[in-house]
Amino acid sequence: MDLGALGNGSVVTEFVLLGLTETPALQPILFAVFLLAYVITVGGNFSILAAILVEPKLHTPMYFFLGNLSLLDVGCITVTVPAMLKHLMSNDRSIPYRSCLSQLFFFHLLAGVDCFLLTVMAYDRYLAICQPLTYNTRMGWGIQRVMVGMSCVFSFSNALTQTVALSTLKFCGPNVINHFYCDLPQLFQLSCSSIQLNEQLLFVAAAFMGVAPLVLITVSYAHVVAAVLRIRSAEGRKKAFSTCSSHLTVVGIFYGTGVFSYMRLGSVEASDKDKGIGVLNTVISPMLNPVIYSLRNPDVQGALRRVLTGRWPSK
Repeated sequence: MDLGALGNGSVVTEFVLLGLTETPALQPILFAVFLLAYVITVGGNFSILAAILVEPKLHTPMYFFLGNLSLLDVGCITVTVPAMLKHLMSNDRSIPYRSCLSQLFFFHLLAGVDCFLLTVMAYDRYLAICQPLTYNTRMGWGIQRVMVGMSCVFSFSNALTQTVALSTLKFCGPNVINHFYCDLPQLFQLSCSSIQLNEQLLFVAAAFMGVAPLVLITVSYAHVVAAVLRIRSAEGRKKAFSTCSSHLTVVGIFYGTGVFSYMRLGSVEASDKDKGIGVLNTVISPMLNPVIYSLRNPDVQGALRRVLTGRWPSK
């Protein structure tokens, strides 16, 4: 371990990521599995994005937000998996201090935008089903861009705050992280200075970027369910619910893994469960999202087929 001093007073200049396994025989297998997952995720999300761009039927607010969500999924898996693949294929599992902070910053930036974007998508479904007469006015092109822009600004502010606050901590002892990427809970456990302020900042962030969006999503869908139940036609109710089921599935996976990850800050030792939740949050969820959103949507399925085969209807 290099004990050269950093500008922030820390003596640790690099961390060691234990990764998913320390068994050499398993490392090539995991490398192949996660490389395949990365290729599928990037290809699937860019295919969804291409389908949205080229299919006129998908030029609506719902798919504008979905396209942004696809970009976030690609970014999220790119922040964590390529570095993990590098560590799986080499004996050097070290990550420089500044690289660790950079990974932390971009992970929280992208995850934060994801939180707000899922909330905006719930609001979009509320307007479409409960306020259809004013939908076009209240969800115009300018408003869509403002919502995405504000999501990015709020998330950037939080990610920067968390990263700067972490950079003030001193790491003068163990530098081994029992995970495959740098995140706050694991780094808090290695600090040899007080983390009280950091925990308070994380609590505020969790309330603002986790609890508040989840409450808004719940309220939006409570109104949606009440409106759908008033529809007399069974076919109409089924169609209305089908437009929301994909989004609700993604919300459930995203918030379920997030709550588990950040409600365990008092744990003395990181467990293998944390790694499993990390894989679900940063790898499985971004890989499944294109499938979830296209599974029951004939418009997306048709556009994807045309993108993949290059066959377009004659004009």
